[in-house]
Amino acid sequence: MARIAVIGAGMGAMAAAARLAVAGHRVVVYERTETYGGALRRFERDGFAFDTGPGLLTLPAVYRDLFLKTGKEPLEDCVELVQVDPAARHVFADGTDVSLPNASRAGVVAALDEALGAGAGERWGDFLVRAREAWDRTRRPLLEEPLWPDWQVLEQKEPYPGVPHKRLLRTRRAVTLSEIGRWELRDPRLAQLLDGYALAYGVDPGAAPASAAVLPYMEHAFGSWYVRGGIRELARAVYERCLRRRVEFVFGAEVSRVLEKDGRAAGVELGDGTVAEADFVVGTGSWRLRGLVAGRELYGDQDVRPTPEDRYPGRMVVCLALRGAREPGATHRTVVHAADGEGDLDLMRHGVVPDLPTVVVDRPDDPALRPAGEHESVVLTATVPSATEYDWAAPGAADAFADRLVAAAERAVPGLRERVLWREVRTPLDTERETGATGGAVPPPALAGPEGVLHPANSTGLPGLFAAGGWSHPGGGLPHAGMSGALVAGLIVEGPEFRGSQ
Repeated sequence: MARIAVIGAGMGAMAAAARLAVAGHRVVVYERTETYGGALRRFERDGFAFDTGPGLLTLPAVYRDLFLKTGKEPLEDCVELVQVDPAARHVFADGTDVSLPNASRAGVVAALDEALGAGAGERWGDFLVRAREAWDRTRRPLLEEPLWPDWQVLEQKEPYPGVPHKRLLRTRRAVTLSEIGRWELRDPRLAQLLDGYALAYGVDPGAAPASAAVLPYMEHAFGSWYVRGGIRELARAVYERCLRRRVEFVFGAEVSRVLEKDGRAAGVELGDGTVAEADFVVGTGSWRLRGLVAGRELYGDQDVRPTPEDRYPGRMVVCLALRGAREPGATHRTVVHAADGEGDLDLMRHGVVPDLPTVVVDRPDDPALRPAGEHESVVLTATVPSATEYDWAAPGAADAFADRLVAAAERAVPGLRERVLWREVRTPLDTERETGATGGAVPPPALAGPEGVLHPANSTGLPGLFAAGGWSHPGGGLPHAGMSGALVAGLIVEGPEFRGSQ
């Protein structure tokens, strides 16, 4: 039995902890805040409750596998999963309004044809077929296996099979997501629909590789799922599974240093000077992990090097406590697309705030999130610059942007402003405080291709030290966090020869 110290109680860290405990190891988690879950937080006031992290879950199989491998009770015995249908309603600047069925290609094609005109649905459906090819080509190396030593091959060829496009005297294929929209989808609303998936993950669609087509494919193929009581309930269930497997949690314990002995990780030192010896250490984000290991480079020239976290954007969340009941038939999730698609990109690239940005409106029909009587709990989310790229602490900055989100959301929920009892505005500064991510940035998922995004491997240059979570392979996203935990556990239990689940 090995002693294992885990830094942080995020979803990737807890997924690793539960699996390692089942393998017979003694696991202690040191969390600098007073709770678990990382970005999966909940805000509560006056009987209202709001998820302030992800609102929906894709790829629930990741957490089903976690619960299957760590105990007798399956995931569905610990939380209630509800498949959301439609997957989302989309409202475009020209007034076009379309609801896309959950995990139904035929239904999506029909809905888009009816709303956008004949042929639109077929073009989107054909795009999803090509996106599936990209998914099949990249699923194992990017999600289910440790990062290959020859990871450069993932950057050498675009896995998305783009349609040849004749431009001037040359024939080209799309290499970015925005080129797919322009050349293959050929409708500005379909292009915005596609861009919205990238924006939701904090990825610039103008720079994202064409392989980012896997992001809408994941929703289409595996569905969108809500956890009754809010996604925070999933974090609670994973935490309780850890406790049942006798994982120990120490809250309010910030790790200040990773100890080293005889050339390998040997434990952690806490901010108060307490030393906890360990045979293995599972760390947090790769960028921050370097600061915990003095005088040693964790990633060599042949490795994927950690990228400064605040290079990536963050998220603003506006929690709205509303008077009046949710109208019958209201959609759980609505994406209100920006009046000017370039405005979202200017916000991400230059910190210029658009008048009406793209906003995701989540309206769960869940009595657990609202007080008794005629009320509704609504969450607005938008991708925004990190706190190092935009001064969210400036007087009035957060509230001014929140006003714009509410105004944008009102295009989908008429009379929204008149129903607001109160609101809670959360910026990347809150994310930084809760997760420790520099500037409150949110990690993107790993994406293959010449313009792709790769994160450092889960193993490091210090034997016995591993990294789990969104800032390491396979990157950000709730399912990816669970996969990260599985990979770290496999590398510790089986050693460097571990090649992932079969």
